[in-house]
Amino acid sequence: MAATSKLLALWNHPAGPKTIHFWAPTFKWGISIANIADFAKPPEKLSYPQQIAVTCTGIIWSRYSTVITPKNWNLFSVNVAMAGTGIYQLSRKLRHDYFSEAEPSLAEE
Repeated sequence: MAATSKLLALWNHPAGPKTIHFWAPTFKWGISIANIADFAKPPEKLSYPQQIAVTCTGIIWSRYSTVITPKNWNLFSVNVAMAGTGIYQLSRKLRHDYFSEAEPSLAEE
């Protein structure tokens, strides 16, 4: 009975599955999942503008999701994931572009 009441509470919540406030962040998880899949991509193939946009979006909307009524924890969690994956990808790109040592060429050997 307790599980039924919790599901009913979720169903009727102002940010529940009957509203766009549930489905928009749910589908936004696709961006974070794609960014996680890109962890295997070589850093030189990453895009600064794309990762800056993902990171900034995640940071801004994470904050917004905590000040709106009703609180939308699905929106908060997806944006924390976006910010985290964006920061990680940016750090990979920056390390590759500015902090990695050039590999010696065959001519020098």
